Amino acid sequence: MTLQLKVPKMACSACAKTITKAVQTVDSNATVAADVKTKVVTIQTAKQESEVRKAIASVGYPAI
Repeated sequence: MTLQLKVPKMACSACAKTITKAVQTVDSNATVAADVKTKVVTIQTAKQESEVRKAIASVGYPAI
């Protein structure tokens, strides 16, 4: 499944790396593409959206 999440607090490439690592803790095979300018994270994952959102929020970047 492909998720597109808006992450308003994502401000730099370090933020994007932190989000990527968080997603990959719940799905090690997930593909994450973060666009810092639009603050949109596109994720290819087999996990539920709620699990992915929870992982991202746990590192300080709640998705809307």
